[in-house]
Formats: sequence, C-alpha cells, structure tokens
Amino acid sequence: MAEKVEGKSGKKGKDLEFSKLGDSTAAVQGGERKGRPNTSDTITTPIALTSSYWFSNTQQVIDFNEGRYESFEYGRYGNPTVAVAEEKLALLDNGESALLSASGMSSCTTMLLALMSPGKRLLTTTDCYRRTRQFIQTFLPKMDVSCTVLDPSDIEGLKAALEVGDVSIYFSETPTNPYLRCVDISTIASLCKAKNVIVAIDSTFATPINLKPIDFGADLVLHSATKYLGGHNDLIAGALIGKKELIDKIRAFHGVLGGIYDPHSAYLLIRGLKTLQLRVKQANQTALEIAKRLEDHPKIERVYYPGLPSHPDHQVALKHFRGGFGGVVCFVVKGGLEAAAKVIDGVQIPYIAPSLGGVESLIEQPTVMSYWNVSKEDRAKIGIEDGLVRFSCGIEDTKDIVEDLEQSLDKL
Repeated sequence: MAEKVEGKSGKKGKDLEFSKLGDSTAAVQGGERKGRPNTSDTITTPIALTSSYWFSNTQQVIDFNEGRYESFEYGRYGNPTVAVAEEKLALLDNGESALLSASGMSSCTTMLLALMSPGKRLLTTTDCYRRTRQFIQTFLPKMDVSCTVLDPSDIEGLKAALEVGDVSIYFSETPTNPYLRCVDISTIASLCKAKNVIVAIDSTFATPINLKPIDFGADLVLHSATKYLGGHNDLIAGALIGKKELIDKIRAFHGVLGGIYDPHSAYLLIRGLKTLQLRVKQANQTALEIAKRLEDHPKIERVYYPGLPSHPDHQVALKHFRGGFGGVVCFVVKGGLEAAAKVIDGVQIPYIAPSLGGVESLIEQPTVMSYWNVSKEDRAKIGIEDGLVRFSCGIEDTKDIVEDLEQSLDKL
C-alpha cells in the first residue's frame, strides 16, 4: 500500500520550533506556517477569508510587482473566491474581464467616475433606475460632466448628440426600469464606435441568458448581481464585464474607492450562478404568460413587456434577445393608485417588496415603493403612473402565479 501523502500547498513558510515558543504563538502560528491543507480538491470553491497575502521572501514580492509571480497582495485589490466569480461572469457575457463591486450602484458610479472626465458628456436614456438618474443629474455636474437624455428609440437624436464631439460614454439599461424599453445595441454601437464613444449597457433585467450585449458591439456590461445573478434575495453585488483595457482602468480606480466585494457573498454568487439558466427560463415563461393574460384583461389599462408585439420595442427585442424576454412584467391597473394597491394587497404568493430576480416572486407599486416622496407632478414628468405595478416573477409554478394574480384582479 502506498505511503499516505498529506496534501499541502507548494508554498511553505518558515519552520518554527513550537516546543520552545509560548502558547499564544502556537495558537496563532501553529498548523498553518508549514503550508496549508490542499483545498484544490474541494468541489465547491473555498471562501478565502483574508485581508492580506504573505510572501516567502523579498524577491517574491519583487517578482509579484513585476508580474513574474501570480498571487494577491491586499484584499482591496483582489481575492481568490471573488476572482472565481468574476471569471464566471466574464464567460457568461463573453467579456475579456470582469469586476465585482459591493453593489450595482457601486459598479455604476465607479465606472462613470473612472471613465468620465471634466468637460465631457454622457448620453443616457429617459427610463432608468432612479438612483442612476440621481447620480447622473446631481453628482456628475459637480465634476463638470454634462448629460444628454434621449428616448431609448431615438437614433436620430443619438446621431445629432454624437456630432457635437464631446461624448465619452453612451449608457443605457435594456430592458429599462420600469417600462422595459429596449435599445438597439448593434445600431448604437456602430454609431458610437465611429466617434470613439464607449457603449455601456446595464443588462440587469435581461441577464446573460437572454441577452449578451457584447455580442452586439457593447464595450461594457453592467449587472446588479443582487438580482438574477445571485438569484436568492440574499446578497448585494454589482458586476462590470467587458474589454480588459476598460475593466483594468475601472479596477484601478475601484481599488482607490474601496467598494470591494466580500468573499462570503462571492461564494453565494458562485452558487447562484450555477442555476441561473434554470431560474431565468422559468421566470421568462411566467412573465410572458402573465403579459399575454393581462393584455386584454378588462381591468388592465396597459401591459409593458418586450415579448408582446404591442410593446414599442418588440422588434428591437426580437433582434437581440435569445433565451426569452425577461422575468419582469409591468402593467397599469385601471383606477389608479388605490386600484393598483388593492391588486397588490390581494395576491397571496408574491411578497410585497422592492428588487427583483430572486427565486421568490415580488410585486410592488413604484409610486409607493420608490417615488412616494416625489410629487405627483414630478412623477408624471419621469413617466411614473400611479396605477403602475411591477411584477418580478420567481420560479414558482406559472399556473399558480397566474391564477393568484387573476383572483386578485377579479376582486376589483
């Protein structure tokens, strides 16, 4: 029988004679200094809980600084568990590199701060997440960064804006929040490339299962990984995927700002990504069925879902989407604020909660959940209707979700 060999890492520290050392020294250094157990045989990726990384000698530090020794130095600049999650994300979105941050807004703001310069201009679209709009409209002007806001389908407006010559980035969600508008990525990328303008697409609502913006010419893709990528309503994260040159530039600034991603959450994200396709497929199915059922419902004024031919960007969605049209469907209930609230209060399965993309279905009224402190007049300016309901489909049985929503509408 072969001699048992203990699995140890190839990197060993200094040998210490613990018999000559005190208890506290043994408790701190014992069992670890001669090399660590082999964790490469584990099926799941280990959680690397460390703030710093050690080197065998000074030459190894020099080799690391000059690129001859591959490792990490300090937790703000990288972590093995986080690196695994980043590699998965890059593969899923067909990007060269990926960077995880503490939240979707951390990814968004770090990207814009790293890539925009004073005197330059950002192009974005009318329908977007309110905190993104808030950052663009209230903070970027302090940096002498201006913004032009376009309708998602306004290609002529885009052409005119690009002709001015001071644009650095075109940044839009697709689908947008909450009206699920879809931008023509390939056309936009072609126009922007000719002017050396970076195209960044927030694809949170689509996921890489339904849409890969880089395949259509986008330079960067942003995700609130809190949503579908994590998929279980138990983590907060942001992700940027794209060209290595751009990600490296953002990563350097990210190390300064410090919005790093925790290895515990990285482990949860890795686990969530393993079932992404299965979850998105079910959410797609349920959302499309809800949209079809509600489109002709007598108590529904309008339905917003890019999978419906009635959606203004349906043809754009058909051009870019592959797996489905997403797990979020929005609709306006006849009767306004109170009627929409009754529908929400009448369902039994979904949780009344913000966010989206988890295994549990969530329902909310944007006016109440996100814009309650905004006047009705100001809500109208940004298109938030009082009767609007946003439904994020989870992975429950489609039949159960549809019947539950219909019974609540029947009570109106």
